[in-house]
Amino acid sequence: MGVHQHQKKTFRFPRTFWLANVMELFERWAWYGIFIILAIYLTASRDEGALGFTQVQKGYLMGTVVGILYILPVITGAIADKAGYKKILILSFLMLSSGYMFMAFVTTYAAMFVVFLYVAIGAGLFKPVISATIAKTTNKENATVGFGIFYMIVNIGAFIGPVFAAKMRVLEWKYAFIISALAIAVNIILVVFFYKEPPREKTGESLGNTLASILKNLLTALRDVKLIIFLLIIVGFWTMYNQLFFTLPVFIDQWVDTHIVYENIRTVWPWLAGFLANEEQGINAELLVNIDALYIVIFQVAISSVIKKIKPVNTIITGFLISAVGIGLWFVTQNGMYLFITILVFAVGEMASSPRILEYIGNIAPKDKVAMYMGTYYLPLAGGNFLAGILSGDTYTRMSDKTALLQKEVARRGLDIPEISENVTQNDYFSHAGELLGMNPQELTDYLWNTYQPGNIWMVFTGIGMGTVLLLFLFDRIVLRRYR
Repeated sequence: MGVHQHQKKTFRFPRTFWLANVMELFERWAWYGIFIILAIYLTASRDEGALGFTQVQKGYLMGTVVGILYILPVITGAIADKAGYKKILILSFLMLSSGYMFMAFVTTYAAMFVVFLYVAIGAGLFKPVISATIAKTTNKENATVGFGIFYMIVNIGAFIGPVFAAKMRVLEWKYAFIISALAIAVNIILVVFFYKEPPREKTGESLGNTLASILKNLLTALRDVKLIIFLLIIVGFWTMYNQLFFTLPVFIDQWVDTHIVYENIRTVWPWLAGFLANEEQGINAELLVNIDALYIVIFQVAISSVIKKIKPVNTIITGFLISAVGIGLWFVTQNGMYLFITILVFAVGEMASSPRILEYIGNIAPKDKVAMYMGTYYLPLAGGNFLAGILSGDTYTRMSDKTALLQKEVARRGLDIPEISENVTQNDYFSHAGELLGMNPQELTDYLWNTYQPGNIWMVFTGIGMGTVLLLFLFDRIVLRRYR
């Protein structure tokens, strides 16, 4: 076969492959469109149209629900194999579209928890089906290219969603959720009219027996001490990583001066500054967080090419180390311009390490149990999300939450201010405190920053990252050698 023919074959994919990628783009658009603004929406002041929950409530809601989401594919993949991919995709999209719409209108904590869990179940149904579709529409010759395209599409969707959400939520918060619902509605049309079911291996085994078999394989893999140790270590990375969504948007919204970002962009590209924001509001926090996805779209292929010949464990350790440094740098200044550099540092570490975790699990697995071990990949993701929620809730409240720190200052000074309640919003509280202290909003923010040093939370997140690096190094040098 000539080189030209080989290249044509490598890049030739069936229509279902491309359709699956388009559906992935819209699903990621919808998910990240709401997920990147969710921490702010849950905790910002009610008179701004947000829900005014506490950081602790936010942490438990996001951490618990997303943790459950990452456990679901173990079960939902088996259900899809039995029921058929097309039926599960239709069910998933119906749940996601209606769920995002519900999220636009529910206002109580219990209702939001239930609706977000409903959305997570829909996402959990989607994840294994779309990955299986990509796997079944590629072959040995083009699988690497196919999954590379798929990963790029994931990040394009993850970048587009927050841009639309940022524009919509300025008009009204509910519009951001409605846009996500409409993005999924496009997928309903695509799957109903154009999706062709790829061939599936049909066995006579009942769904109950299949699930029992999956659970048995999972428990068998988890009897391996070295695998359990590795998975527990990786929980540390995902706990640190998820602060990108759980903590950073809130921290930027509360503490960081994003007007300077607007002014610098306006100096070079006035049209872009006008599109992203306006002089009064500055740049929305989620747009700055979204730089991470943009960096991945631009640099992932190049970084993967550089590290592909290096041992997975070495790139994972190096990547974790770089990300830990990057995440620490997020919190050291109120100047929003530095986020362009610090998020890049974090993203380089993420791109070096995250894609190779699954590969490393395959390397430590016995040759006849690789697939069985791969099934444990989502467990540390689930654990990392749950712990990330706790840290972004209770720990953030004690160390960095602007409202909690102001309440602490008010109590220290013995000021008489009505507490935040159904009738008193966060903005009311800040306004009253500012009047009594003789400070405007920016002066009050600067005073709290200098007095309580909320940026010190970097020590917690970077400490977790550095601890993960050390433990993984010791694991590879000591534990693996003992069990080889």
